[in-house]
Amino acid sequence: MRALTGWLSQVAVVTLLNLRTIHQRLTSSLVAVVGIAGVVAVLVAVLSMAQGFRRTMATTGSPDTAIVMRSGADSEMVSGLALEDTRLIADAAGVRRNQSGPVASAELFVIVDLPKRTTNTTANVPLRGVGPNAFAVRPNVRIVEGRKFETGRNEVIVGRGAAGQFAGLEIGRVLKFGQGDWTVVGIFDAGGTMSDSELWCDAAVLQPAYRRGNSFQTVYAKLESPEAFTRFKDALTTDPRLNLKVLRETDYFAEQSQLVSNLITTLGAGIALLMGIGAIFGAINTMYSAVASRTREIATLRALGFGGGPVVVSVLVESLLLSLIGGAIGGALAYVGFNGFQTSTINWQTFSQVAFAFAVTPGLIVAGIVYALLMGLLGGLLPAVRAARLPIVAALREL
Repeated sequence: MRALTGWLSQVAVVTLLNLRTIHQRLTSSLVAVVGIAGVVAVLVAVLSMAQGFRRTMATTGSPDTAIVMRSGADSEMVSGLALEDTRLIADAAGVRRNQSGPVASAELFVIVDLPKRTTNTTANVPLRGVGPNAFAVRPNVRIVEGRKFETGRNEVIVGRGAAGQFAGLEIGRVLKFGQGDWTVVGIFDAGGTMSDSELWCDAAVLQPAYRRGNSFQTVYAKLESPEAFTRFKDALTTDPRLNLKVLRETDYFAEQSQLVSNLITTLGAGIALLMGIGAIFGAINTMYSAVASRTREIATLRALGFGGGPVVVSVLVESLLLSLIGGAIGGALAYVGFNGFQTSTINWQTFSQVAFAFAVTPGLIVAGIVYALLMGLLGGLLPAVRAARLPIVAALREL
């Protein structure tokens, strides 16, 4: 116990002496801090993009809402349902009903080209033809400017996210899609969900504009309760007249987010790894410089009976401290610069744009700081070992 106490005392003394001389190595220390801060800022920023996209997709939908597609379809784009299929789905057991009938919406999903606000390029934007009960199925959707489209007319309403990312979607503007012209009559807010990236219109008007006849692609059904999903699904999948795939809306959109979020996360990790290697070399150079400037001090301490272990710890503590400062600065820069930043990217499973906001979460900042400490540990390890192995006699000759 006494030996351990003595060792810890030596660690404290050597570490404090080391930290008091940081100002003498301010330039090299700042280089290490800035390098690590840059790596952490990039890592957190890229991962916040994946986090924001995943959050947008994951918060879309409700556990008491089901989406029905053709069996084998992995997205709305490749699904197809006949008019009679949509009627059977709406009448299935478990579907909520109100005074106007089943709370279900048979819908079409097509892609239109719109110019981005920030560039001269065009992007694929989802245009959704919805049924009369679309707002009852999605109670979180509300008109914030203008009005709803009128049934039977070439009118569209625009999600708030789409309105912010794409040009020409102001109320009163006329857009040309398919076989006709469409007037923007309103802007809606869907609470930051996937619907915010879409344009909505009357499905009955969209069908002839894109020569879809009486076909649809999906049916969104509001269920009596989340527990009614099994009864609803069993009623449809056991009906010999139908060949359908039934999912909870939340599960469907969670699946839709996997490809893009995994891609972004992988690319971000790769970039951070490459930049981290450079930051580690910067930390190594910084700590070697620190050890070189303290050669006489370390030799004197060793001659007075201080062991090599406390010297190693003191160098590592300095390296970790610089890394912690750099990581905290990088995390703060990422939060200030990117949290809530609105952008859009393509969802490769539907080939359409999704508007979302970067989300710099506390978990990402912690992960960035942990990565910074790892870089500091690796960057300080070799110089720490060198400091502990300094020949005492040779170093004392320099006094």
